[in-house]
Amino acid sequence: MFAKSLYVVTNTEVTPESLVSDIAINAQHAVFAGHFPGAPVTPGVVQMQIVKELLETHLSQKLAMKSMRTCKFLEVLDPRENPNVRITIKSKQSEFWEVNASAEDNGKVFFKMQASYL
Repeated sequence: MFAKSLYVVTNTEVTPESLVSDIAINAQHAVFAGHFPGAPVTPGVVQMQIVKELLETHLSQKLAMKSMRTCKFLEVLDPRENPNVRITIKSKQSEFWEVNASAEDNGKVFFKMQASYL
């Protein structure tokens, strides 16, 4: 779990339709030493893991991804340039948790994804 060292949740807003969490990314985290030295980029899989962790915390249950319908990485997430990111998660429970999520800061959208979780 990255939550204790890679990022800190600075604010959370919950509505019936969504979970919106503001996070502050730690640009000194070890993941950036290898991805990439001197030019840190938040790996896509890490961004997806953050969504999962935020949703698990909100729902108070562990989740496993069942399927990914779409996932588009639209901008590079450099933690030095954009240390504060807003993650928006819209979810509804049917047979599975159906999730639409995105991350943005100052008009830059870093990723959009649609996935199902068990």
